[in-house]
Amino acid sequence: MMDVEFKGSAYRIRKCAFDLLSIGDDLMDDNESWDLVGRDLRLKSTFLYCDFNQMISSAPQDQKKTLTALANKLLCSIEELGNAVKIRSIPLTHDRYNEAAGILHEVMSLMPSDT
Repeated sequence: MMDVEFKGSAYRIRKCAFDLLSIGDDLMDDNESWDLVGRDLRLKSTFLYCDFNQMISSAPQDQKKTLTALANKLLCSIEELGNAVKIRSIPLTHDRYNEAAGILHEVMSLMPSDT
């Protein structure tokens, strides 16, 4: 059962990472886009938090530290991006998005892809 939960969490993490990477096109200066991106970030970060928590708790002991560090780095980056979106700063939002995108690529490369 643990393996199924681990794989399910890994799949959802990869899916959220892919979805977040695709919001780069939506980072523009109109009120509807800002609100949509802000809501999407909050929703995806909640899923990521829950799935990383599940994955870390069911991971082998030697992987827990790496997964925890990656989750913390990603969630902090998404929070900073969310703050930039909240204040509607285009340059800051693009800068924070680029940082988050690098971490999202790292996440996708470390998640098992056979799920």
